[in-house]
Amino acid sequence: MDLDLALQTFILESRELLEDMENALLNAEQAGGSDDAVHAIFRAAHTIKGSAGLFSLDHIVAFTHVVESLLDDVRDGKLALTDELIVLLLSCCDHLSGMIAALEAGQTEADDEMLAAGAPLLTQLRAQMGVTEEPGHGGGASALVAGAAHPGVERIGEPGNHHDAWHLSLRFGPDVLRDGMDPLSFIRYLGQIGRVVGIVTLADKLPPAEQMDPETCYLGFEIALETEADKTAIEGVFEFVQDSCTLRILPPRSRLDDYLRVIEELPEQKSLLGEILVRCGCITQRELDTALHTQAQAGGSPAAAPPLGAILVGQGKAEPAIVEAALTKQKQTGEPKPAESRSIRVDADKLDLLINLVGELIIVGASANLIARQVRNSELLECTSMLSDLVEQVRDSALQLRMVKIGATFNRFQRVVHDVAREIGKDIGLAVSGEDTELDKTVVEKIGDPLTHLVRNAIDHGIEAAELRAQRGKPLRGTVRLNAFHDSGSIVIEVSDDGGGLDRERILAKAIERGLVDPERKLSDQEIYGLIFEPGFSTAAAITNLSGRGVGMDVVKKNITALRGTVTVDSAPGLGTTVTVRLPLTLAIIDGFLVGLGNSTFVVPLDMIDECIEFAAEPGHDYTNLRGQVLPFIRLRALFGVTTPPPRRESIVVVKHAGQRVGLVVDALQGEFQTVIKPLGRMFSQLRCISGSTILGSGDVALILDVPAIVSSGSGNGGGPGPVGEPPQLAA
Repeated sequence: MDLDLALQTFILESRELLEDMENALLNAEQAGGSDDAVHAIFRAAHTIKGSAGLFSLDHIVAFTHVVESLLDDVRDGKLALTDELIVLLLSCCDHLSGMIAALEAGQTEADDEMLAAGAPLLTQLRAQMGVTEEPGHGGGASALVAGAAHPGVERIGEPGNHHDAWHLSLRFGPDVLRDGMDPLSFIRYLGQIGRVVGIVTLADKLPPAEQMDPETCYLGFEIALETEADKTAIEGVFEFVQDSCTLRILPPRSRLDDYLRVIEELPEQKSLLGEILVRCGCITQRELDTALHTQAQAGGSPAAAPPLGAILVGQGKAEPAIVEAALTKQKQTGEPKPAESRSIRVDADKLDLLINLVGELIIVGASANLIARQVRNSELLECTSMLSDLVEQVRDSALQLRMVKIGATFNRFQRVVHDVAREIGKDIGLAVSGEDTELDKTVVEKIGDPLTHLVRNAIDHGIEAAELRAQRGKPLRGTVRLNAFHDSGSIVIEVSDDGGGLDRERILAKAIERGLVDPERKLSDQEIYGLIFEPGFSTAAAITNLSGRGVGMDVVKKNITALRGTVTVDSAPGLGTTVTVRLPLTLAIIDGFLVGLGNSTFVVPLDMIDECIEFAAEPGHDYTNLRGQVLPFIRLRALFGVTTPPPRRESIVVVKHAGQRVGLVVDALQGEFQTVIKPLGRMFSQLRCISGSTILGSGDVALILDVPAIVSSGSGNGGGPGPVGEPPQLAA
């Protein structure tokens, strides 16, 4: 076994478990400490502790043991999961995350700094439990023996014990304590899946006192357990000590008939004896693996190996009647097909390489298609057409591999809202919707920081204090909402709050004071609210740890713009504010539509196009009649300063963005094109209304139009934006 690889797996799984634990704690706060949430928190801590013991990470085991002990009291009803306790446990999660990060950096033992950081948490944990001294293993063992003698527990084999219970014969190995495991915690955990109705502690292996080793476990147990759980669930309790203990699980008598009935009702399909016994619940997969290993070691050849059924009966893992029924069922079927795994893990770098290769394939395919049209060879045209279809399917499949749900990003903000709300003394909850919406993994990775700032801003500036909310007749608890959905080939993320809204007049006055706008100019609400994204702009009366310095919102807009996205603000006084972020679904490959403008070719994202019509408008007007509706349009010749003579006939490409329809006047329509997006170089990074470039089949470069920027530019200037300069004539 590769221990380094196993350790990396432990680190990865521990982070996932800590994230689950954190989410469960935050959900428990909202649900009032439900049993399911408490069990989820305990399981996460229990699993981390058990796994850490396998690698002799004593500092993690010791800290998690105290956390687990407190959670055990919460499960038993001795402690209530109060807000104070949740905050303490969240701090413990942070400390454990620091331990895992240090472990990843190669630190396998706690240093003075780590111990100093954990000491206050341990003191608070023990204070919550009412413990003044650190409990040792010896006290726990005494407590178990005392608990076993309690008159309310019936002993196994005593007269009057008529329970139809599972029988667990448990013998811990001598090194279980050295491995960082607490045998008592496993036995106590049985109480969470059922009721221990009998227990006998076996001390027959105890040596004389002078020969005892305090780090060696000598005890065994016989346990009667009443539970509705199956054998696999019971075995799972001892998952972390299965290699260092001997465990036999005998089912209740009532279960035997159930096993026989399940075997009889199994579908008529090819199955092996062991698979039938596992499927009916008579044995677990681990018991089957152990029996198969014994079978392989006992026989020199498959023919000489003892029957599997005989081994299971001899080990006490299965009843003879059940094995016989399974053999009968096996004879009715045949050999099974090997099970296939339905998923694999793929390294992100390999996925990015695949996308790049698909992009190059699209460019080469477009070149082959162009050559086929030039030579007018019908057979070659047919082949290139089929190739284009296959490339498109490969492209869609490859891009789908990069799509991930945004829910994981949204869940991060539960902790952000919890911590920030407590810091500023507000009662605020987070409502999430649309978490199943998918978008490119690269976009997900880069949108986290802008969303964090928007959420913190909504908490600090948006939600009013409780007293003011009460005066306005609002619930005392404020709400921040995150919502995501698809629209016109983009993903839309909304960050909204039910606070007091933006102060329009105050923003305008501040902008005039700073010289950002002309006092005589009439601005729409959207334009005024958009001023908050100006560098250094802030209306905060005081500077806090969260905001007030005018740094942040301009960075948010810059980061979103870098992703070819847009951000807008809508606010209603007294009702709240909504910040809408619109992003492309992918940053790699899109379906495009080629249009001609002078000597240049441009690409319009196909998802944004509604239709194409012939240009018709009265001279001097910047709108046309589209089936009885007014359609404003933008002359791209004027926008880009194209000076070549216009053609006799022009066309209008009708695009839609954020619910607004606008026409783009172009010289020629050239058809659809699979567009591999290439970022602009640093020289052209400030080029307006252009979001990227692509390579055509001819080898020429076509610029990709930034439709949101064009629409915004047009609407901001009455449909007549000024020229942005002749587009560069680029060649591959």
